[in-house]
Amino acid sequence: MNIALLGYGRMGKAIEKIALERKHNIVFRAEENVGSAITKADVAIDFSVPTAAVGNISNCLNNGVPVISGTTGWLDDYQKMVSLCHEKKGGFIYASNFSLGVNIFFELNKTLAKMMMTLEQYEVSMEEIHHTQKLDAPSGTAISLAEDVIKYNDKYTNWNLDHKETGKLPIVAKRIPEVPGTHRVEYKSTIDTISIAHEAHNRKGFALGAVIAAEWILNKKGVFTMKDVLGLKN
Repeated sequence: MNIALLGYGRMGKAIEKIALERKHNIVFRAEENVGSAITKADVAIDFSVPTAAVGNISNCLNNGVPVISGTTGWLDDYQKMVSLCHEKKGGFIYASNFSLGVNIFFELNKTLAKMMMTLEQYEVSMEEIHHTQKLDAPSGTAISLAEDVIKYNDKYTNWNLDHKETGKLPIVAKRIPEVPGTHRVEYKSTIDTISIAHEAHNRKGFALGAVIAAEWILNKKGVFTMKDVLGLKN
């Protein structure tokens, strides 16, 4: 499979290593929109920056190349990309986190949220820790986790960054050198605390998940998620 890497930072390099180990070819590495040259690729993997993501994804879809995007911070335009994908009959997967373990953690988070939804004595909070090069805060993963808690908990209508506010689920975002990613969801009462956490030891899990998603979407049409890739829909 011929892969285009859109974004060649730490994640791009980690994806390249995994892709080569799995006998794929990297046809080019680019930071920005590459125009019709994208057609050299069977699939594109976008881990660029928020300002480049929409252009990269649009270019892929306009040129008939399925695209996997793990860039966060651009989701105000997500529905536009969904519409474009349907219009062009393309293939598109966005995930806030491609780690296989994190996607299992997403499901655990939903299950716990459902179990806790009637227990009003518990206050929910979240913490995420990433490396200092991460541009957005909170992380896309933390936002996904928070949205699933809010869906099942009437106490909260939205999330809030770094401080408590009535009706807002607080997310503490920390930036520490060389931390690949840690996410914790905590339910605390005066009696006890229940918490679940996922800690990445390196970037290999994120890279592997992105390459597996790229392998999966080849020759498929539509907008998908990692639930589809991992068979977690049901």
